[in-house]
Amino acid sequence: MNSVGLALALLFAACVLGILVGVLVPQRRIPVILTWVGSIAAALALWASGVVLVYGGEFHQTLWTIPSIGTLTILLDRVSAFFLFIAAVVILASSVFSAGYMKRFVGHYNLAAFNAWYLVLCASIVWILIESDVFGFLLAWEAMSISSYLLVNFEHRRNGTSQAGYLMLSMSEAGFIAVTVAFLVLAIGTGSWQFSDLKSAATGLSPLVHWTVFLLTFFGFGVKAGLVPVNAWLPKAHPAAPANVSAILSGVILNLGLYGIIRVDFQIAPLTTTGAGLVMLLTGTVSALVGILYATTETDIKGVLAHSSIENIGIVTLGLGAGVIFAAAGQPLLSGMAMIAAFYHMLNHSMYKSLLFLGAGSVDEHAGTRDLDHLGGLMRSMPWTAGAFLVGALAISAVPPFNGFVSEWLTLQTLLRGVEIPSIPLRLVFAVCGAVLALTAALAVTCFVKAFAMGFLGMPRSQGAAKAVEAHASAIAPMALLAVLCFLLGVIPTYVMPALNQALEPLISVGTAESLLPPFFKATPENGQLPPAFLQDFHNLGAQSGKHLLPGRGLVVLLRGSERNPVVFAMSPSYSLVFLLILLAIAGMVVTRLTRQRNVVRRPLWAGGIPRLLPLMTYTATGFSNPVRVVFQAIFRPHIVEDTRQTVAAHFRTAIHRQREETNVTDRIFLQPVGRSVNSIARSLASMHHGKLNAYVFYALAFLLLVLFVYRGS
Repeated sequence: MNSVGLALALLFAACVLGILVGVLVPQRRIPVILTWVGSIAAALALWASGVVLVYGGEFHQTLWTIPSIGTLTILLDRVSAFFLFIAAVVILASSVFSAGYMKRFVGHYNLAAFNAWYLVLCASIVWILIESDVFGFLLAWEAMSISSYLLVNFEHRRNGTSQAGYLMLSMSEAGFIAVTVAFLVLAIGTGSWQFSDLKSAATGLSPLVHWTVFLLTFFGFGVKAGLVPVNAWLPKAHPAAPANVSAILSGVILNLGLYGIIRVDFQIAPLTTTGAGLVMLLTGTVSALVGILYATTETDIKGVLAHSSIENIGIVTLGLGAGVIFAAAGQPLLSGMAMIAAFYHMLNHSMYKSLLFLGAGSVDEHAGTRDLDHLGGLMRSMPWTAGAFLVGALAISAVPPFNGFVSEWLTLQTLLRGVEIPSIPLRLVFAVCGAVLALTAALAVTCFVKAFAMGFLGMPRSQGAAKAVEAHASAIAPMALLAVLCFLLGVIPTYVMPALNQALEPLISVGTAESLLPPFFKATPENGQLPPAFLQDFHNLGAQSGKHLLPGRGLVVLLRGSERNPVVFAMSPSYSLVFLLILLAIAGMVVTRLTRQRNVVRRPLWAGGIPRLLPLMTYTATGFSNPVRVVFQAIFRPHIVEDTRQTVAAHFRTAIHRQREETNVTDRIFLQPVGRSVNSIARSLASMHHGKLNAYVFYALAFLLLVLFVYRGS
């Protein structure tokens, strides 16, 4: 057994040992046990995935043979190692965060049970990512789904928690059934449950069967990924779960849904038609728009983040769909670029969304509320939490120099390359999707300006916000780690993309990173790696700055075109950061110089003649997002449940009380019609149970005749 196998074995052993210790020790010590065991398991997962990603190759191990099922095997290749690496980072941060956060539940809930289900979830995540047979994969998937449900339902005495947990579990099981049927279809005639054997057999599938497998797996795994229209559970389950679990749900569990899609639809039964790519592209686009619209109008900070997760997973799916279409259109370079953009955004989303959920948990713990309408002023009382949350908000808003900008910019540039597809209808689809992505990015800025400004700036709008104190060190440390990663992933994409290209070698057939990263640090007029005129032009722009200090190919991301248009697009977050720092330094010096020449006098804030500005007079999150609610009213379709007027005084306007309710557009268009149809069928079947014996005998006879007819016909 090599180091990868040893690390995986120790990981599972640590989880089992941690569960046993959690049962034996007092409740007050469980947060520390959870932190240490979870961190050790995450470190072992980092080691195993890092070895595979850095040194290449695969870790393959045969376990045992079960009669009538087959041989169980595990496989850690570069694709699964990439997902495992992301999961390990998020679990590490969440486990450290748990040391102080879980103390709030001592004496209120059973922490031994939480510790057990948390470690089962961690182990099942790793188990899913290393399985290479259907039986083991489905068993691990069920363990993940059930442990996730139990963790979401941990605070079961809170209103709505149990309902959210049951909705999550029921939709997960529906997706599980769809995926199981897809695997059964693939396994017909193979006599094996091994992924490798299914892949060999998939080459002979008819188009109809291939489409059936794709739709079952795409929407079956899409339930866990949170894609529209099977995302109803996500906005309810994420806010109901404890913050450390919410971070894992958004940063890891959603990725597992994407992993299932990639493993089946990109490796076992690869997609080769533009039709399947269009389904993915349009589903991702709609998911992104719907997710950010509801995030912008939400006032619960964890609700904002939950809806935003739908948006970001939609962007990833959009990129995957574009990659399929480009590959089918004979554009392997653009296909690889779309795949790199999708995987980069998935990595970025896991980092900044985990950071934001941990920040929201700290706010909830120390301010006593998650409602943005009742927060405010936390920048003064929780400066470290506010700083980390600000980094996450800037990153998710795609503001340079943070990581969200790089992947969203690359995704948008990929969509713009749709002009190279011969089909005019496909070009129009790419143009529309690009416009929707741009709208989504603008709404994301609005959404997280609201989240940060209403939560951390201004005046406290509740007693809890006024009395809030800074989070403990065990909460600040993981948020700081994730904030640093958000910054690094944003300023050094030229080092991240080659690593992504290596991880994607089983999925893409060309060296996309070589095409996106010209070797400015290695090229000279003598060695001819780049055309002399091209190299000279970019040398004058500073593309070779730092070549004697830094390794690598350069710090510029660039797609080369024809001689007529040598540069299709280009960017350099590294150089942009230097330029931004220079501008900030100049602005700081100018402001300092100007203020020194004036006598600045501080006076009390003037508030229209009122002695002092009251918190209730300040702008709220609801008021901030109201323009978005009005513009997109056709999507939200609110209905008024209360509209009353109350006279305050004889000469003053009456107070208006208006309460609105909104039904999510996904529920309204997809789930509610399905629910009504199911209820109608159930009522029809129920009418057959009337207690008349003769009718029951007739039902049995009719069914028997139907079976005989079908059997004779076959």
